[in-house]
Amino acid sequence: MKYAHLSVAAIVAVGLSSHAFAAADTLADAFKNGTVKGELKAWYFDKDSEKLDSSTSPSRVLKDTEKSGDIFNTVAVLNYVTDTFYGLSLGSTIQASAAPFADTEGKKAYASDMYGSGAVLSEAYVGYTLGKTNAKIGRQFISTPLVNGSGSRIVKESFEGATVVNTDIPATTLIAGFVDKFQTRTSYLKKNDVGGNAPSFEKRAIFNGVSASDTYQFDDAYTLALINKSISNLTLTAQYANVGDVVATNTKDVDLYYTDADYVLPMNGFKLGFYANYRGAKTDLVSGTGSNAISFDGAQTAGRISISELSGFGLALTAATNSKNDAVIAGMGNGAASSTATLVKASSPSLRANTDSYRLDFTYDFSTIGVIGLKSILQYAQANQDRVKNASTSADYTSYAGGIMYAVPVLKGLSLELLYEKQEIETTRYSNNTTFRADLDELRFKANYKF
Repeated sequence: MKYAHLSVAAIVAVGLSSHAFAAADTLADAFKNGTVKGELKAWYFDKDSEKLDSSTSPSRVLKDTEKSGDIFNTVAVLNYVTDTFYGLSLGSTIQASAAPFADTEGKKAYASDMYGSGAVLSEAYVGYTLGKTNAKIGRQFISTPLVNGSGSRIVKESFEGATVVNTDIPATTLIAGFVDKFQTRTSYLKKNDVGGNAPSFEKRAIFNGVSASDTYQFDDAYTLALINKSISNLTLTAQYANVGDVVATNTKDVDLYYTDADYVLPMNGFKLGFYANYRGAKTDLVSGTGSNAISFDGAQTAGRISISELSGFGLALTAATNSKNDAVIAGMGNGAASSTATLVKASSPSLRANTDSYRLDFTYDFSTIGVIGLKSILQYAQANQDRVKNASTSADYTSYAGGIMYAVPVLKGLSLELLYEKQEIETTRYSNNTTFRADLDELRFKANYKF
């Protein structure tokens, strides 16, 4: 990665030529004064996939990655960042996972996202601060709308590359980024892979919308983003990303676009929220062949109206609509998500071509009645697809989900989370007007301790 090597050299040269940024007096002090943080996780996932019709759908109502099974995982996360020395710092994060009791059924069901044992150095970067500009080069966690590593599984996704964040302009954050490699959740990379080990950094990435589990080869990715809060209570975000030579059935560059406006209006005793979002791709990328071929030149427009902090209650309605003939690429990494993604089953149903999706959220914060740290959420969602071009099938998804989250007050750093979702699927085959039905149920329990 010649770009990264040159950038590191430039940063070191600038850093050593000035004494203005020295937080530590010596290099030894920079290491001695560094900060250590960690997290221990113990998670249990259990899913059941049931096809309700005896006949077989040509689109396979239940995919290989939706098999039934359960798994128990543990992870230890250790993060260390040095103090700054002439503006320079070093950072690292290691994730060490183990699934000691996984059976054959659980291994197959969770090969792509949970079943893996071993360790991965997810962060290993050189950081540099100059005024209001912060740069990182190396392995790092990235969280932007279009380039976003998901942390919803026990091993968090990561990227290798460079990022620069600047806040010189009042109320404005500018971000530039370069991605050379991607780290998934397990060693699973593509269909029929068995996974089972810790992930590594590869020139392959997940493109949410093309797949939420399979990775696709790519060249390099570049991104620019802007966040502006000049207007009171309003946050505006815009981002562009280019990913070179993505390989699906064909090989094409992918240009990704994202904008949103988030306005929160304080009222007497509650808050009103108004949110609008557009995301889309410009590409000739195609996956599959014949009548099963899917193109990804689509866009999604979404909006949300919400009420929050009303005596602890919250209510939100989100709606989204997609391009008629093309599926939507949400971005690079599973953290790039649809506005109507659900608690457990996430974005995939709502990113298909010619799909309208809706989600209703009902939340409650129990601290209002004295139970500090306890929160809950209920969700109802639909993703309904009309027929696309000459496609042989389409599918409708209905989801019922709920979650309870508890930050235990008596033991700082300990949090517990219980999530459940039931998803009903109806797939229609147009050649003989036949409907196939299936149910997906998944329970997730997460115990996390941060120190």
